[in-house]
Amino acid sequence: MNIIEYEQFHETKSHFEAAKIAYNTYLCSIPLDFGLVPLHWHDDAEFIYIKKGKGIISIDMIEHTVSAGDIAFLLPGQVHGISQYENESMEYENIIFDAKILSGNTDGIYDSFLKPLFNNEIAIAHVFKPGVVGYESVRHYLDENDNISRIMPPAYGLAIKGNLFSMFFSLITIYEKRVDIVSTHRIDRLKPVIKYVELNYDKPATVAQMAELIGFSESHFMRYFKEALGVSFVSYLNDYRLTMAARLLLQSQDSILDIAQQVGFDNLSHFNRQFKKKYNKTPRDYRR
Repeated sequence: MNIIEYEQFHETKSHFEAAKIAYNTYLCSIPLDFGLVPLHWHDDAEFIYIKKGKGIISIDMIEHTVSAGDIAFLLPGQVHGISQYENESMEYENIIFDAKILSGNTDGIYDSFLKPLFNNEIAIAHVFKPGVVGYESVRHYLDENDNISRIMPPAYGLAIKGNLFSMFFSLITIYEKRVDIVSTHRIDRLKPVIKYVELNYDKPATVAQMAELIGFSESHFMRYFKEALGVSFVSYLNDYRLTMAARLLLQSQDSILDIAQQVGFDNLSHFNRQFKKKYNKTPRDYRR
């Protein structure tokens, strides 16, 4: 999977081939493939299965340090990102699937049990490690699906779905407690802003535009954004742009000036200063 496919994880792009089950696995590594995956969200469910090394996964603004064997479970619409832990590298599987493959037209199983889970209404763990309740079940069924995906026997989709049903039966049986939707969905107010930056980081974006996008006053927006994400909107936008620039420096042969302009910096000197501040290297040295 190339870097453009990765950064376009959103509702307008399908991750699945026509006429095949909506379940795909991508192998990725940090920092070999890219330095980090910035905050984003999409309407598919996702497992991040750590195979080697150590890294950091951010889920709804909470950072989790993960290592080989750990598995993060990301619900549809959940804001998340992946970054490097100190100087460690990390290899992992991105397992993406459309939760609707588990829905049925004639029974109420999906609406009664699975829909609340995927709507973040059940207090389920989001990072499964050895010792966390449900870990062995999640790992077992994902490993089974990995084996099925490698072999691809006839009607393999039935086995994939069957394993998902068995896994979620186990998890929902364990994690039955419902959560306070109001408190857990506070970050939802900022999703249009996060999505705007994800898709339009190369274009001008002001505090006034973003405040209007979610119906806030400018002062309320600045305060709300800083409280939720820990940085100002301008700092967040510049950091996202620099992350995209770092990817392009490694993935393309474009000039540094062209890359600066592609990610929204009109002033090359300003871009160079900000890049060195973030990465402790000039763009030219970073590319070497």
